[in-house]
Amino acid sequence: MFSIWLLCYLTLGTIPVFTVSGGGNQLSPENSLIWGPGLRADVVLPARYFYVQALDTEGQRFTFSPGANTFQVKITAPDEQFTRIGVQILDRKDGSFIVRYRMYASYKNLKIEIKVEDKHVAKSPYILKGPVYHENCDCPREDSTAWLEDMSCPQAIPQIQRDLAHFPTVDPDKIAKEIPQRFGQRQSLCHYTIKDNKVYIRTHGEHVGFRIFMDAILLSLTRKVKMPDVEFFVNLGDWPLEKKKSTQNLHPIFSWCGSTESKDIVMPTYDLTDSVLETMGRVSLDMMSVQANTGPPWEDKNTTAIWRGRDSRKERLELVKLSRKYPEIIDAAFTNFFFFKHDESLYGPIVKHISFFDFFKYKYQINIDGTVAAYRLPYLLAGNSVVLKQDSFYYEHFYNELQPWKHYIPFKNDLSDLLEKLQWAKDHDEEARNIAKSGQEFARNNLMGDHVFCYYFKLFQVSMSDY
Repeated sequence: MFSIWLLCYLTLGTIPVFTVSGGGNQLSPENSLIWGPGLRADVVLPARYFYVQALDTEGQRFTFSPGANTFQVKITAPDEQFTRIGVQILDRKDGSFIVRYRMYASYKNLKIEIKVEDKHVAKSPYILKGPVYHENCDCPREDSTAWLEDMSCPQAIPQIQRDLAHFPTVDPDKIAKEIPQRFGQRQSLCHYTIKDNKVYIRTHGEHVGFRIFMDAILLSLTRKVKMPDVEFFVNLGDWPLEKKKSTQNLHPIFSWCGSTESKDIVMPTYDLTDSVLETMGRVSLDMMSVQANTGPPWEDKNTTAIWRGRDSRKERLELVKLSRKYPEIIDAAFTNFFFFKHDESLYGPIVKHISFFDFFKYKYQINIDGTVAAYRLPYLLAGNSVVLKQDSFYYEHFYNELQPWKHYIPFKNDLSDLLEKLQWAKDHDEEARNIAKSGQEFARNNLMGDHVFCYYFKLFQVSMSDY
């Protein structure tokens, strides 16, 4: 019965309300704030979203949840008999909420109402004058400059500029011949050509299944905006390919992970990209859902450091051994063995997977490389715990914008100072809490779905200028 009832509300674009007062602070609907890209018709995302910040009658922000069901949101298409829109309200437990909605049809206009009981919040209702397109609408904007402005994309992205500086000019005919000859037999590559906003593909190598993630983001982009004509090769494997010390001519290879020892052009990881495209779809872990599942308040979190994963790096073996020696400090265990022999006397038993959200019951999150960079870092940063990150020459597209001791606590690659850094965090609880908060703000402001779309488009736009 419950699932049927919930589906009805999702179909109608409505979330029911049960108002809870904010611990003595009287919530003010008219003072509260509403903002975000989901209030603009031209910002087309798989799941649109906006924010609600609760304020009291004196104009002060709530710093705690006024109640998960405080706000009522209703989204309708005034010109239509039925509205097929799924809506979710995510309580970030800090006085703010994310309202996200996924459209299953396009509409002439949308009406968004946000209420507390029967009172409209801020400037509700909001009218999105359309057309308002859904994710699968093949409705590209011809003016890419206007699209970039509507998406609030930055003028330049430093990581893209750094990566493309190695390739001031590119001969597409030359790389189309040389890259498959050099890498195509041993590696898995996909040769993409975007021409007249159509995507053409040719694969090289045996294991090319991961192209589905690249296919998906390119098709999503071409449905939204007129893409530049461009030709490029995507590395479908884990490791970056173009070594800095290569004796051969450098070739531009797009990869999901970069390293200080390579010159690959880095993109948002397939994991982060897929979570954006499938938000409110087949994935349960994404940058918005994490923000509503950050565990207990800081002071109530377990003070043991947590890690789970598989045996994809030697340092992970050392981490588990360290945990077995100091179980009161570190709780680390393997969920799977694949690369190394499982010696239970050294590494303990294989344990069951836990929900990613359960990580945030713990105050200290250990982020350690796997095959390459550990792709869980965006989600760990978005939580309400402090991240201890291993020094590494691998990086994702945003790593170079992170600052150690501001967004995370660093520890040496060989783990030799990990216990020392954990002790520092325990001895400097307020500083550790501030680092956790800074990391969370970075993730909120740089790793959402619109940021990922901006990164991809700017990457292909700037790459096109090199041809």
